[in-house]
Amino acid sequence: MAERRDPFGVRTTLETPGGPVVIYSLPKLAEAAGVDLDRLPFTIRILLENLLRNLDGETVTEDDVLALARWQPKPDGREIGWMPSRVLLQDFTGVPAVVDLAAMRSAVARMGGDPKRINPLVPADLVIDHSVIVDAFGTQYAFFYNVEKEFERNRERYTLLRWAQNAFDNFRVVPPGTGIVHQVNLEYLAKVVHRREEHGEVRAYPDTLVGTDSHTTMVNGMGVLGWGVGGIEAEAVMLGQPYFMQVPEVVGFRLTGHLPEGATATDLVLTVTQMLRKKGVVGKFVEFFGPGLSNLPLADRATIGNMAPEYGATCGFFPVDGETLGYLRLTGRDEEHIALVERYCKEQGLFRTDQTPDPVYSDVLELDLGDVEPSLAGPRRPQDRVPLREAGRAFREALATFGKKPGDTSVPFRTGAEPGREAARVGTAAAAGDGAGAGTGDAGSSGEGGGVAVLTRPKTTTELTHGSVVIAAITSCTNTSNPSVMLAAGLLAKKAVERGLTVKPYVKTSLAPGSRVVTDYLREAGLLPYLEALRFHVVGYGCTTCIGNSGALPEDVAQAITENDLVAAAVLSGNRNFEGRINPLVKANYLASPPLVVAYALAGTVDINLLEDPLGYDPNGRPVYLRDIWPTQEEIQETIRQVVRPELFKKEYARVFEGPEQWRQLPAPTGELYEWDPNSTYIQEPPFFKDMADEPGRPEDIVRARVLALLGDSITTDHISPAGSIPKNSPAGQYLLEHGVQWEEFNTYGSRRGNHEVMMRGTFANIRLRNQLVPGTEGGWTLHIPSGEKTTIYDAAMRYQREGTPLIVIGGKEYGTGSSRDWAAKGTYLLGVKAVIAESFERIHRSNLVGMGVLPLQFVDGQNAATLGLTGTEEYFITGIGEGLTPRKRLQVTARRDDGSEVRFEVLCRLDTPIEVEYYRHGGILQKVLRQIMQAA
Repeated sequence: MAERRDPFGVRTTLETPGGPVVIYSLPKLAEAAGVDLDRLPFTIRILLENLLRNLDGETVTEDDVLALARWQPKPDGREIGWMPSRVLLQDFTGVPAVVDLAAMRSAVARMGGDPKRINPLVPADLVIDHSVIVDAFGTQYAFFYNVEKEFERNRERYTLLRWAQNAFDNFRVVPPGTGIVHQVNLEYLAKVVHRREEHGEVRAYPDTLVGTDSHTTMVNGMGVLGWGVGGIEAEAVMLGQPYFMQVPEVVGFRLTGHLPEGATATDLVLTVTQMLRKKGVVGKFVEFFGPGLSNLPLADRATIGNMAPEYGATCGFFPVDGETLGYLRLTGRDEEHIALVERYCKEQGLFRTDQTPDPVYSDVLELDLGDVEPSLAGPRRPQDRVPLREAGRAFREALATFGKKPGDTSVPFRTGAEPGREAARVGTAAAAGDGAGAGTGDAGSSGEGGGVAVLTRPKTTTELTHGSVVIAAITSCTNTSNPSVMLAAGLLAKKAVERGLTVKPYVKTSLAPGSRVVTDYLREAGLLPYLEALRFHVVGYGCTTCIGNSGALPEDVAQAITENDLVAAAVLSGNRNFEGRINPLVKANYLASPPLVVAYALAGTVDINLLEDPLGYDPNGRPVYLRDIWPTQEEIQETIRQVVRPELFKKEYARVFEGPEQWRQLPAPTGELYEWDPNSTYIQEPPFFKDMADEPGRPEDIVRARVLALLGDSITTDHISPAGSIPKNSPAGQYLLEHGVQWEEFNTYGSRRGNHEVMMRGTFANIRLRNQLVPGTEGGWTLHIPSGEKTTIYDAAMRYQREGTPLIVIGGKEYGTGSSRDWAAKGTYLLGVKAVIAESFERIHRSNLVGMGVLPLQFVDGQNAATLGLTGTEEYFITGIGEGLTPRKRLQVTARRDDGSEVRFEVLCRLDTPIEVEYYRHGGILQKVLRQIMQAA
């Protein structure tokens, strides 16, 4: 990048308690540009400072700075190059990123260059939090067992990361068992304001980032601007490339009032998510303002920021204010640094108070916090909020969407449980691998029956029926970072135990805190024993159930579900509940606050009105209601004041990079190049850079393509990207068996993201995928054209490749919603898909497709596959690509039927910016970066 310049004369020195720092003054720029800084949304101010500081006349021009300083509520589509100050990764997305960087080093070496030219120029932190699985639960030994299994399964992956620590500069790894990436970011990694020595001087500027997880937005709650991007985009930023984006619209969300008694931050975020999804904010910034902010603790703000992907926004931002400073102090940050944050933000117009003028926004929504009520979301999408008072009725209505109805019954099923067998067998025996469900990947429905199954445990016989809660998980970054809801869960558990209530024996319970600090304050409050009495033992410090690492259901529970075709339920304190995500055997999944997770574990069913029906009965047969054990806000806040202290954070984060003994004993390979093991089933050199030409070819029209999959609305990255368990009889399972991997050692798709052979075989293989080429079928199946043979999507793709046939995928609205999984794009590319035609795209997945050289195309004029009469059996011709691509160019598509008739229609090429056209021309973003690095050598 060219040398930075200061044409506006805004470079100045700011005195701070830690000494003078150089800053790029926003008030001075506002004066020079003749604009009112107060009218700009805070997010735009942060972007503006970034452009100002990185102004070089090439990537950032004076016109860019002035245009952004004069931001209008309806931007004109200008593209800017943003330089985040750091990159955040988790291990599921971080391992393939490291594999790509290692492959780029290998490619540079083959080309005769210096491999060390491939090195992070922007600091990157990787937190290992996605690999722990809830194998064991319900016992004191669950945590130790799960950690041992995690290291057994992931030794190769973790050894790769140990190599990366040594091989790359500016790259740190937070070991397993520390916490969830976004909570570690919030409590430790985030600075709010950086103080760094650069170019021979000490500079201060806002902390900004991109992350390889969509919930990177959680840190927006403390005034840090950042969001999730695809792994390939993050790799490019790490290598010093700007993140190109269009100047965004900013939707203001005004908050007033206070949360009422009984409502939690979870209820608030589910309400906000529903409102913003209804409004439509995909690709937009959301910024919260109004007097209600002063009544919202930072942990609650972080909960709202976390779920920006669920409401579709790029970010959900809260400006820095006094609450931010208080949180920095609470979490043990240095006082000198806190003073820097306050001094810098006030100087730059980035500090909010109740007297701060409201900025001008593109649009405004408003919510009185007093209107928030206890809620769930489900059974399939996070935006489908259901008031708690209506939850039972809503579940019974939702049964019809599963092809069931209330009262469905079948012959009662009795398990083979023996008298005297300990009920904790649910946790320990199943943990050893005798369960089914997420641990097997092969369990499924057994026909159309359904209804009630009788489950026998020592001294009790219980019914399993539609709506029975078989998973109750306190999990996920969304809520485990928030002391108010975590302590509320502990207080509710205490009152439940004191009233003699117990969790239903078929419920798989788990507690996965987002950091070790959570366990510390639960223990100090005396609440951990009560959670454990209800079998909510700590199972690990990681994402667990929220990302599908729920582990196996106990064998008898799994058998009862499958043989009776039950619509079983999960209740979790997470952010995602898409079909097939939580557990293959659990069809109805509900998001809820941690205390409600405990309550539903006690009730054992979602087919209940918790506001009116008893949770259970005490030893004397008296009913116990939710209202009897629900903690008051005063109780919760008093407990927070007593036990959540800076000392806990300082103690835990003093050893954040140490890791457990298993981590410290792992080999730490050295050397500039990674030594690829051809026999590894975890890590393989990807083919992206092999035989890469020095110069890119000319883009060509797509001719005589076939449809690999014809899909409907809301196809998520969970549907596309391999995730969860690896079925034994799947193409990926067969590959592993052929390479000597026993079924018990399959691990998960997420853990094998470093092996493209596994991942491409699992792309579009989700058990709930409905490909309209094979109607009435679920799973990774398709029709090979023109043979008409039904086969797996992977096998069909390989057959098409041998035949020299390019492929396309056709989708509906919101194609690619969900997690920012780069393998949803990488797998699509490796299967030979040249283009995806959809009604609309989710932001991150569209970018990922572009980054892999796959063309995203959008139907126009309200058209879709149905209105055009497309069946997916046609032969497709996409023209206008070879004539010179420009951003958002309209291309012509011809679909030719077997009888020779044709359907012709236009599509919008969703290469939205000139740089995206360049990425596509090079065959992907990393190919462009690699060529650029080699040419600069």
